[in-house]
Formats: sequence, C-alpha cells, structure tokens
Amino acid sequence: MTTKITDETRCPCGSGDTYQACCGRFHAGEAAPTAEALMRSRYSAYALSSTDADKFAQYVYDTWAPETRPDLEDLRTPGLDWDRLTILSTTAGGPFDSEGTVEFVAQYHNDHGKRFQMHEVSDFRRENKRWFYVDGEVSE
Repeated sequence: MTTKITDETRCPCGSGDTYQACCGRFHAGEAAPTAEALMRSRYSAYALSSTDADKFAQYVYDTWAPETRPDLEDLRTPGLDWDRLTILSTTAGGPFDSEGTVEFVAQYHNDHGKRFQMHEVSDFRRENKRWFYVDGEVSE
C-alpha cells in the first residue's frame, strides 16, 4: 500500500486523529509520552514504510532497546501491508512509569492478499524521558 501523507491523512494507528496530530509528531522527533503512544507510533511506522522505507525503518530502530533490536537493514524489508491495530490492554506505561506493557492485535496482509493477524504482548522501558520497545511475546 503506497499512501501519500497529507494534512488530511488519518493516522494508521486507528486513533481517529490525523497523522500529523498523532504519530507524525513522534516520527518527527517528539518523545512519545506513554508506552501505548510509542506502540501506536511504531505500528504506524510499519504501516507507512512503503512511503519512505529508510525513514520509518530508522524510527523503529531508534525506538527499540539497543540490547534487543535487530540490524537496521532487517527493518527495511517490504512485503506486508498493515491494515488495522487494536489495543487490547495497557499495564502501567504512563508518563511517570519506568516500564509498561501493551497487548495488541495487528492485522495485515502479504503481497498475495493473504490476511493474517499478530497478537503480541509487548514490553516497554522508559529511559531519559523516552520510551523504548524491549521485546514481546507473539502468538498468531
């Protein structure tokens, strides 16, 4: 899915806000205030990767804890179109917490149109006023 981002573009994270008012500000450098906001912005980066693979791969890389993140090149791999994000629960992960957990389901499809969903419980850590994705337990 190649999408041109305009002032009217709805954010892929499903918040209902425009991209610029929602995840776009985090992609531009503003720190996500909560673990859930970071989760949504990372999902949006994956969803928008076809518009600028280098920019969005770099964002995912930069928001991944250094001890668990993959190589940057591995994050540039195309081939999936992300369709919908549903947040199931959030535990801690607020502006004054140092850790948080976000449970979500992400629906996507491949180049052949086959649909999938990924259910993950993700762990986040806050350091120096910035949230980082640490790792997650995935079930499909």
